[in-house]
Amino acid sequence: MFQSTVLDGQQLRLDGVYPMNSTGDLMLRVKIPAGVLSAEQALVIAELAERFAGGCLHLTCRGSMELHRLRHEQLAEVARALARVGLTSRGACGGAVRGVSCSTSASPGFDRVQALARRLHRHFTGNPHFEGLPKKFKIAVEADAGHGRQLIQDVGLVLRDGGGAPRYDIWLAGGLGREPRPAFLYRSDVPEGEVIPLIEAVIRAYRAHAPAPRRLKYLAAVHGEEGLRQLIDRECSGFPSVVPPLGIEGSLTPSPAVDLVEVAVFAGELAAGELRQLAQIAEEQGDGFLLVTADQDIAFVPADDSSRAHLQSALRTAGLIAGDCMPAPVFRICPGSHICRMGLAPTRDVARRICAAIGPGGRNLSWAISGCANSCSQPQLADVGILTARFTSSAEGGKEPLFTLLRRTGPGLGTTVAEGLSLEELLERIAVLS
Repeated sequence: MFQSTVLDGQQLRLDGVYPMNSTGDLMLRVKIPAGVLSAEQALVIAELAERFAGGCLHLTCRGSMELHRLRHEQLAEVARALARVGLTSRGACGGAVRGVSCSTSASPGFDRVQALARRLHRHFTGNPHFEGLPKKFKIAVEADAGHGRQLIQDVGLVLRDGGGAPRYDIWLAGGLGREPRPAFLYRSDVPEGEVIPLIEAVIRAYRAHAPAPRRLKYLAAVHGEEGLRQLIDRECSGFPSVVPPLGIEGSLTPSPAVDLVEVAVFAGELAAGELRQLAQIAEEQGDGFLLVTADQDIAFVPADDSSRAHLQSALRTAGLIAGDCMPAPVFRICPGSHICRMGLAPTRDVARRICAAIGPGGRNLSWAISGCANSCSQPQLADVGILTARFTSSAEGGKEPLFTLLRRTGPGLGTTVAEGLSLEELLERIAVLS
């Protein structure tokens, strides 16, 4: 729980808070396991955004929500409001197990993976054994491997096909940032009951052997895959394998029987009033739940075609969608220099220019732009990724951002096809992409 006293930067980060600038503005990130949010929770976040964040919030591509421009004296009240509806920001930033994400919300196994994501969230959040880590530790549970997001996690879990009790392939030591490294397959066909003890062993090995501020991928680079396996195996043998009981907890939404109903949110920037409308529609037509997708949009899981039609009708009446499907192209965006002190480019403005420049062949591709090398919008997993690499001096004496263009055409991470592009040069290349 937040205290009324002034906390240092590291304490704030563990409570999911980052300083935004030198004037005292703060960002607070809310953890939402698997991106599944109840209507009641959404209404509370909308109210907090209206009261403290200028009436706007940001959807992340890990299924979380961020409130921007908070002040320190408001944090305790925000934390209490979130706690009243079972939400927390604890561990959403800093050296801790981050929010457990799931990008495959439209897949048949989504009900099973979201149930596991909630178990992992409950087990690791606020647990002092898994805080104070060298750096962030990211976990994702995926219903299939098609999007490749298991490749960028410290621990990526991919549901195996087949009936019976859920089993998972486990990928380790992936990450993006300045030194992207794809995860490697650590173990296959692991029973769900063994997942938590195994992740605990991975975190113990990480804490013991990685210096701050390194990610788990550092150990894979230094020791190799086999060396990292040995470090983890020693942690497994030194502790009893205590398998937490499953209990009665299940999924909050069913596995999709028909296509999701999606609401496009440009740049992940959602007005509090719109979230309030979406929450009311979820309560009346969506079985009480809505999803924050990996593409920074809002989605509903209809029970059948009739439910889907009612959801679409309600959303059209509210002016939240114009038709039956999302407009192309799909575009993930980090806040960039609009909000983030690490941002080198105004990503929303750049994205609008890019959308206007995209030719017919590029409109069915997925796109992502990151305002710095941290790659928060996961450009290496988009068909077309754009990184803001650095500044150069402009003719007017100011600073001009330069961009790196990435393409992903296979199952791995996207690769660089051009570097050091001005915005105009970037737009020229984008116009002919297909």
